[in-house]
Amino acid sequence: MTNSHSDALVFLGATGDLAYKQIFPALQGLIRDEGFNLPIIGVAKAGWTLDQLKDRAKASLEAHGGVDPEAFAKLTELLRYVDGDYHDSNTFAQLRRELGEAQRPLHYLAIPPSLFATVAENLAQSGCAANARIVVEKPFGRDLESARELSRTLHRFFPEENIFRIDHYLGKEPVQNILYTRFANPIFEPIWNRDHIRSVQITMAEQFGVEDRGKFYDEVGALLDVVQNHMLQVVSILTMDPPSGEECDATRDRKAELLRAVRPLTPDSVVRGQYEGYRKVPGVAPGSSVETFVAIRLHIDSWRWAGVPIFIRAGKMLPVTCTEATVEFKRPPRETFGEIVPSGSAHMCIRVNPDFSIGLGVRIKIPGERMAGRDVELDLHTQAADAMPPYERLLGDAGKGNVELFSRQDIVEAQWRIVDPVVGNVTPVYTYKPGTWGPEEARELIGADGPWTDPVMEGENR
Repeated sequence: MTNSHSDALVFLGATGDLAYKQIFPALQGLIRDEGFNLPIIGVAKAGWTLDQLKDRAKASLEAHGGVDPEAFAKLTELLRYVDGDYHDSNTFAQLRRELGEAQRPLHYLAIPPSLFATVAENLAQSGCAANARIVVEKPFGRDLESARELSRTLHRFFPEENIFRIDHYLGKEPVQNILYTRFANPIFEPIWNRDHIRSVQITMAEQFGVEDRGKFYDEVGALLDVVQNHMLQVVSILTMDPPSGEECDATRDRKAELLRAVRPLTPDSVVRGQYEGYRKVPGVAPGSSVETFVAIRLHIDSWRWAGVPIFIRAGKMLPVTCTEATVEFKRPPRETFGEIVPSGSAHMCIRVNPDFSIGLGVRIKIPGERMAGRDVELDLHTQAADAMPPYERLLGDAGKGNVELFSRQDIVEAQWRIVDPVVGNVTPVYTYKPGTWGPEEARELIGADGPWTDPVMEGENR
């Protein structure tokens, strides 16, 4: 079934937050941009009618990008609704009837992971799983063992090639641009190794706090919310070897190889922080020790990257909202002009949020008789962050059976193997003031390999 197109889309959790923020806008985009013309069946336990779901879809679009009259009319024409309990087999019998002649449905589970097993079994028993694809949202487990248990559950009813583990970060245009830029330009690959690169830093900074996600966030924290998945995917794209061949799994094979080579984290390679005021957020436990900031030091045990430290930091209530990677090149063994040159003067900066840009750090001569210079960053390219929203791209790919931008079980397990030793309260949590770059201990973590390269926004100097 890998090359066949799905002939219906089912999304469970149709009245939920994810559907409201992402799925309805993605569906309108697919109808508008790609001529999507398949039955769309929402499933939820809300006591709603189809008309109420259509109203919800309209409200979703008005709040997230606007209503396209023609595409929305088509969406409401395609939309159907099944209201029922996920534990009730009658709900799935009704779903099978709504599918009609469809034989290759795509089931999107926009529901809590605790319901995955129940829903997968009911899909199978009702006949809805035959020749079907299933899309599951992160988190893929809470640790390595639960990730394996989730995989065993899904594999009881669906083959691996029909399981699509969605990480919306992989659908972002700027993230794909990192991969393309690396391997489409011959000037980079010869120097993309331990002989020429001193360190790699990745920063995912958010200027805002937890806001209304207190209960959810207090169950995961920064390490599991963004580092275990999004940031390790960026690490793999930045450091993987070139894909071999053109098969759809070639890129995922290289990612898996790279992630298996990453040394598991130890407590001394992790710093956790929590911004002042976090414990007052509704839904957060009064004495919570969950981190809203985390910094880690990674090592890749491969010939290409041996001895090159990889630093990641991610957090909320930081000075800016920005995600970027900085690759710092080694300085020559002797400075020709006898200057004291900052270690980070030779670098490449790749920004993926809020826009996509590539900058190259170089030194240029200051006008005058002295052979002295200053650091500048050449803006090689800047473009809008996303031409196509990631959920639109990923839903379209799943329907076509294109697996490249989805995670695979061996990749998920490799990611969990890296972070598993430090999950939970195995390290202290330090407080930091909102609007700063996290606790002082993060600067101690990077030590002589630093300093951290703080993202700067348009109009500022690095």
